[in-house]
Amino acid sequence: MFNIRKMSPRVTGVARWLPAALSVWMGPTWAADLQWSPPKLASAAPTSWEFRITPYGWLPSMKGTQTVRGRSSSVDASFIDILDKSDTLVGLMADFEARYGRWSLLGDVVWNKVGLGASATRTRASAPAILGSVGASLGLQFQMAIVELAAAYEVGRTGDLALDLIAGGRYWHQKADLSLDVAGTFDFRGLEIAGARAVARSGAVAWLDPLIGARLRYQLAPGHNLSLRTDIGGFDVGSRFSWQVIGAYGFDFAVRKNVAYSGVLGYRALYVDYTRGAGASRYGFDMLQHGPVVGISARF
Repeated sequence: MFNIRKMSPRVTGVARWLPAALSVWMGPTWAADLQWSPPKLASAAPTSWEFRITPYGWLPSMKGTQTVRGRSSSVDASFIDILDKSDTLVGLMADFEARYGRWSLLGDVVWNKVGLGASATRTRASAPAILGSVGASLGLQFQMAIVELAAAYEVGRTGDLALDLIAGGRYWHQKADLSLDVAGTFDFRGLEIAGARAVARSGAVAWLDPLIGARLRYQLAPGHNLSLRTDIGGFDVGSRFSWQVIGAYGFDFAVRKNVAYSGVLGYRALYVDYTRGAGASRYGFDMLQHGPVVGISARF
C-alpha cells in the first residue's frame, strides 16, 4: 500500500485519484482493494421506492380580478397587505413525491384563507345584467383549496441533470365574499345587506384542470439540488387557461434513523383564468399568485 503522507504534493494528488481511475479501468474489485468507492449521487434514479414529504409555507402576492355575483373587483395586494388583513394565511401546505426508478407520483395541497382590505381592491365594471352603480369595494375575503396530483417520467439524463415529463390534474375549490359600499342607485340582486354594506357571496365553486408540464433536476453537489418545474393547464376543460412555474433549492442538513432532512427555498408563481355563469350569477377568478416558498423536506 502506498504511503501518501511521505509523497510530494504533486505525487500525492496523483495517488489520491489513481484508485478512482483504476476502478473504472479494472472494475469494482480494484476499488474495494484500494479502500475506495465512488460517491452515490442523490439525483440518480432509485432502484427501490423513495418517498419525500415537504410541509412548506407559500407567501404569495396577488394581482388580478375577482368576480362574485356579477360584481368585479381588481386585486393588487402584496404579501404584507394580505398579512395585515387576514386572520390566518396557512391552513395546510404540503408537497409529496413517491419515486421508483424513472417514475414519480407527485402531490401538492394548498389551503388558505385570505382577507384583502379596500386599499388592495378596487371596483370594476359589473356584468351587463347588473343595473345601477356598482358601489366602491370595501374588501374581499375568500377561502381557497388547491390539490394537485400528477405522474412524472424521467425521459433523459446527462450527468447530474435529469428531465421529467409531467401529466395530471389540478383541483380548485373556492368561496369568496365581496363587500361593496351601497350607492344610491345600487342593484341589490343576489346581495346581502348589512347597514351601508352589501356582501356578494359566491358559495362553493369548484373545478378541475388537466395539466401537462416538465421538470428539470440538477445536483450541484451531494446533498445540494436544484429543480425547475413548469406546467400549463385548463384548456377550457375547467378554467380557460392556467400556468405555473416553481424553482427550488434543497440542501440536506441532517439524517436521523434513515430519514434525510432538507431545507427548501424557492419561488412559486401560479396563474388561472376561470369564469362561469352570466349576469348576477357570474363568478370569475382571473388571478396571478406569486411569492417565495420556505419548507422542510423529509426523505426516506
